[in-house]
Amino acid sequence: MNHDETFETVESLNAELVSLTRELWENPELGLHETASAELLSSVLRDAGFEITEGIGGMPTAFSATYGNGEPHIGILGEYDALPGLSQEVSATRDPVERGDPGHGCGHNLFGVAGVGAALAMKRAIDDGRATGTVTFFGCPAEEILVGKVFMARDGAFDDLDAALTWHPSHLSAPFMAQTLAMNSVEYNFTGESAHAADSPQSGRSALDAVELLNTGAEFMREHVSDDARIHYTIPDGGGAPNVVPAEATAWYYVRAPTRAEVDRITDWLDDVAEGAAMMTQTTVERQFHTGCYDYVANDTLSEKLLENMRLAGPIPYTDDDREFAAELQETLSQETIEARTAQLPEGPREEARQSVLYPDAQPSYDVGTVLNGSTDVGDVSWITPTAQFWAASWPVGTPSHTWQAVASNGSFGAKAAVYAAKVLAATTLDLCNDDDLLAEARNEFEETVPNEYETALPEGTEPPFHLTL
Repeated sequence: MNHDETFETVESLNAELVSLTRELWENPELGLHETASAELLSSVLRDAGFEITEGIGGMPTAFSATYGNGEPHIGILGEYDALPGLSQEVSATRDPVERGDPGHGCGHNLFGVAGVGAALAMKRAIDDGRATGTVTFFGCPAEEILVGKVFMARDGAFDDLDAALTWHPSHLSAPFMAQTLAMNSVEYNFTGESAHAADSPQSGRSALDAVELLNTGAEFMREHVSDDARIHYTIPDGGGAPNVVPAEATAWYYVRAPTRAEVDRITDWLDDVAEGAAMMTQTTVERQFHTGCYDYVANDTLSEKLLENMRLAGPIPYTDDDREFAAELQETLSQETIEARTAQLPEGPREEARQSVLYPDAQPSYDVGTVLNGSTDVGDVSWITPTAQFWAASWPVGTPSHTWQAVASNGSFGAKAAVYAAKVLAATTLDLCNDDDLLAEARNEFEETVPNEYETALPEGTEPPFHLTL
């Protein structure tokens, strides 16, 4: 399909989209508290005539924006939460705007804006008679703590979709086709008895002792879980002064594995360890389940269409000034990091990428058939409807996400990747609206590759964990 008109529509929105990326970047907000960010994006779509639904899944910053009517119904996913402690100027040296403040180290200031741009382009296509059906942009909060889409999915937000599309900033451009790890996020809150740790330790029961025993037990579990499983933790509350036996202490765990079933088995075992730790220390323990997401199942049919449109839309038009700044950022990375980040590419593109500062040419998927050792709540959506996503080169080659170098990129030349991503998302959405065979092929593949009907991993009554990012 000729997408020149679609690309021209997005290009006409270039200045507005770049401005939105900058406004989000300058006002980073943590997950479940993205009040201004969600309002900014939803207001753009509301003013354009989209029907807005807010508060999805019990989260004030989750919303949907729908335009059109009838079938097919295509969803475009967007995110806008920032990361704690990553405040950074647009600078090639580590220079926080305000030390300790959040920053957009994963490019979510670009992420949601691209989806808004695609939705606006689809509105134009529907109005012009170039497309039929319905398009919905989903404003998804709190991806960084894997909450937003999980609670939206439990609320049925994605149930009526015929397909869903999304993207993510990265250092390379390619369809994202790796399997990700399913995950549970659980806190164990221990309660004991305080006492003077020197004068009357026998009167106390240490909640911190229980946390330490839980963590020791978790270390011994590692030998007996699969190589792809991950168990990691922090101690958000370990007590106060050393001369006071801690009456309260908390361990926060992420449990990850390639399947929901394995995650649940490991979590059940960890629950037993926590109970054992409480028994050994004569304390009590309460388990607080925060979220649980599925592994991501890429739809090959949709991914191939994304690649086709990535090549039609690209490469991203970076300038010499962009490359100069990117080179300064890249110089702060070790060669080892750059080599590790490009190791999955085939030999030819790998060497070309390693010799580049910015590498925006779309590549075939370099992660197909692999298991990515991370998680995404897009996984839940992929178990509900055919789903595909892609990486777009927004950072210097080799740049890891969640770094100050990524923040600096996202506040400058990365905005061009958002405009590019909007073109790809709009073009692929248009293809799905106008090509019944493409949609049917994607649905048939979905039914063959997703083994079971989706059931939320959230225990009944679980509320969004607003306290996690306060």
